[in-house]
Amino acid sequence: MDWNLLACARHHLTYAPDEPELHEHLRVTTVDGPAWRCLRCGDFVPGAPRAAGPADEAPVPLRGQLLRDAVVLRALAVERLLRGLLLLTGAYGLWRLGGALPAVREAFDQDLPLLQPLADRMHWNLADSPLVHLVRSALAARPQTLTWIAAALAAYGLLQLAEAAGLWLLRRWGEYLTAVATALFIPLEVYELVERVTWVRIAALLVNIGAVVFIVYRKRLFGLRGGRAAYDAERHQASLLQVIRAAA
Repeated sequence: MDWNLLACARHHLTYAPDEPELHEHLRVTTVDGPAWRCLRCGDFVPGAPRAAGPADEAPVPLRGQLLRDAVVLRALAVERLLRGLLLLTGAYGLWRLGGALPAVREAFDQDLPLLQPLADRMHWNLADSPLVHLVRSALAARPQTLTWIAAALAAYGLLQLAEAAGLWLLRRWGEYLTAVATALFIPLEVYELVERVTWVRIAALLVNIGAVVFIVYRKRLFGLRGGRAAYDAERHQASLLQVIRAAA
């Protein structure tokens, strides 16, 4: 798959540099008029360029490996967005539960026996069910405790949304925030995995470890592989205009 062409499905990025030696490499004449070379995919596009000016002020689009990295980061952003919304929904549910805890506890105790016939058919022991114990523990908590838990979930959910925004916008601060926040929670995920091994926990741990390694290594965070200066140099080196300038 050519990610450069895929990114240009919305629009091409054409630019007319002021320098004549570069100008002639980016413009051709066709029967339909002039066509300009896209700085991202390299194809010639009929019509006027989207922008013009000095070559040093030309946009530097993501191309090749850097563009593929951007796709991965935005996929992570979607995952963080969904997780953040789920956490905020849970926080809201706990907050509402805290205000009606006695009534909910009474309704749970009254309605739970109604599930017994269905549980018997499914060979599900309600008395020893971890899910039932979890619900009972939550209902036995004080309203203030549920409020604090809801606040913690809301804060974590907002953190996930901040990560999602930073990753989607491809901002440096979003990459740092995601790398640090994800790394801090990895020990907790390892502890949960030691307590009980499930495929969901294994998958979540592997995804988070992979995300940290990928972001830190590919985006050269914390000074790794030359840091920000090396990343900017790599981006400009991959620029089509820079390639043409070197050949001119």
